Amino acid sequence: MSDITRLDPGARMSGAVIHNGVVYLAGQTGTAGESVTVQTQTALAKVEDLLAKAGSNKSRILQAVIWLADMDDFAEMNAVWDAWVPKGNTPARATGEAKLATPDYRFEVIIVAAQA
Repeated sequence: MSDITRLDPGARMSGAVIHNGVVYLAGQTGTAGESVTVQTQTALAKVEDLLAKAGSNKSRILQAVIWLADMDDFAEMNAVWDAWVPKGNTPARATGEAKLATPDYRFEVIIVAAQA
């Protein structure tokens, strides 16, 4: 049986869980009330930090699931994403519209990555 490692565990969830060399991140958001650009930048910085703690990096992302509170923010979010994601290492990705935890959140991303 493989070990399961939990990073930044809390009462409700862990920031990341590692099993069999695969890193599963909890949904990452930016600061509520900021623009979708700032929320995306902040959330992606959190992704990078968690991946580093897990022994991975953004070039090892396998899948990204992005939730936007409003699909009208799609182009603005993509401008940040396209500048951030490593060329030639783009993951499988889906983007959808959803009601997020509070109305002040406009962006959330869920990441699955391979350890380095």
